[in-house]
Amino acid sequence: MIRSMYPFWSAMVSALIAQFLKPFLYYAGTRKWRWRLMFESGGFPSSHSALVTALALSVGLQEQFRSAIFAVTLSLAVVVMYDAANVRYYSGQNIRITQQLLRDLKSETDIELDDPIYDTKVKEVLGHKWREVIGGMLLGSVIALLFHYYF
Repeated sequence: MIRSMYPFWSAMVSALIAQFLKPFLYYAGTRKWRWRLMFESGGFPSSHSALVTALALSVGLQEQFRSAIFAVTLSLAVVVMYDAANVRYYSGQNIRITQQLLRDLKSETDIELDDPIYDTKVKEVLGHKWREVIGGMLLGSVIALLFHYYF
């Protein structure tokens, strides 16, 4: 069972390890603990990139890189990583800019922003920088290779 499903398990383990590493790697760079990073998206390494890289590489190794299912998983990986580093990243940047504009508007003018929409808490970190995506790719590759040679 685990032998035939090892692409799935290598993908899941890669994502979990990436999430587990985030607070420790953040601490290494800042000397501040942020345990909640273990449960959030964004940050280094990208767990989404780790997951799809491990899945695609595991399927490629299992199918010798010449099956339709490898093409599907590789395509999925490319789309997910592009989305993480571009679409989701810039969405997060737009949220950050909008929130700053609202803070500036409230502090610099007498305009009343009484609609509850302005008090909505929105997460700023949605996506990844390319180095975070590449970190996830490397982690996913290592885990996929370990699973391949172990199983």
